[in-house]
Amino acid sequence: MYNKSIDSRRKINVGIIGIGYVGLPLTICLAKKFSVVAFDYNASRIKELNKGIDRNNEFRKKNILSKNIIYTNFINDLYDCNYFIIAVPTPIDTSNNPNLSYLKKANYLVSRVLKKKDIVIYESTVYPGLTEDYCIPQLEKYSKLKANTDFFYGYSPERVNPGDKLRKIENIVKVTSGSNFQTANKINFLYKSVINAGTFKASSIKVAESAKIIENIQRDINIALMNELSMIFKKMNIDHHEVIKAASTKWNFVKFVPGLVGGHCIGVDPYYLSYKAKKIGINPKIILAGRSINNNYFTHVSNQIEEQAGKKLLIMGLSFKEDCKDLRNTQVVKIYDKLKKKKYIIDVYDPIVDKKEAKKLYDIKLINKIKVNNYNIVLIAVAHKIFKKLKNKIYKSIKKNGKIIDLKKILK
Repeated sequence: MYNKSIDSRRKINVGIIGIGYVGLPLTICLAKKFSVVAFDYNASRIKELNKGIDRNNEFRKKNILSKNIIYTNFINDLYDCNYFIIAVPTPIDTSNNPNLSYLKKANYLVSRVLKKKDIVIYESTVYPGLTEDYCIPQLEKYSKLKANTDFFYGYSPERVNPGDKLRKIENIVKVTSGSNFQTANKINFLYKSVINAGTFKASSIKVAESAKIIENIQRDINIALMNELSMIFKKMNIDHHEVIKAASTKWNFVKFVPGLVGGHCIGVDPYYLSYKAKKIGINPKIILAGRSINNNYFTHVSNQIEEQAGKKLLIMGLSFKEDCKDLRNTQVVKIYDKLKKKKYIIDVYDPIVDKKEAKKLYDIKLINKIKVNNYNIVLIAVAHKIFKKLKNKIYKSIKKNGKIIDLKKILK
């Protein structure tokens, strides 16, 4: 176990790089015990946070404005930190290959304030080996310091679940790892100090990286199976929701439901491992098959809409998942674009997401309220809780003989 007295003369000051869906919860959580400097290049984001405003609506003002937190976009504010946590996005490019530009930028940033005995922790999702083979050589090159001699490092994969009010960061077990035995213990102590659910100290950085990536691959493949089954049952005129309900009565049936798979985790992480697998000569057939099914499920949904009479459509929900404002990689847009080309008149209603962002990212102007007796088809694409409260408005929005396609079956 790590003995806190080892660093008794050296106060822990944490610098967090990237204050988004991962960085902000981490900042607020760690600030309960430590001093935190929260850095982001996005000046408007920092300005909002200094006013106690979270554009993602995950935290209240009183949580954001902790006396132990400094929000900044000035690099020099990080100089007194001795722990640096990198929580920047790791997206994919147009060819589904890893886009490491955010990581590279973060590595350069940290290298400018990195000092002897400092510890750098990565939380961004990566493929196994990326921390040690890509990130650490960059830190050494830019800082002129040597890893495991001058500075130390580790990996602790993020497990933030945006929109989930029950599974907060402190209530989810945290996987930790370090570049050597003592560093692993120090990193584990840091997180264990604030994570109520406890920590799991992995035997190596590669194990921690691998654990993170298969969490999302497993979900992706299971959802892909349900999506494929739903297409089969549709052709057979069988309600897949009823099939899942019946199958769920068996004790060892694992319940997954069909749906659109987007976002920055499940829709991205499998490509990181498949990229690495190809590099070492393995063709990851199941992983890529799951991705193919989920990436094209929007076509199945669009076809169901086209089977109905009329071309006035209401799409309910634009974000990539329920009760979350995040619009990144949302599959709902694919349905919108496909049907727009076929001259559908489409309204999109999502009271949770930012209207300006929807317009900027996808050129979609969200409506402010649902119109009465106006639509031939209503597609409930995302299972926002608020939609359940709008049940009567949804029914009233349909014209005579209109249809509701409820992907998540939120209406009884």
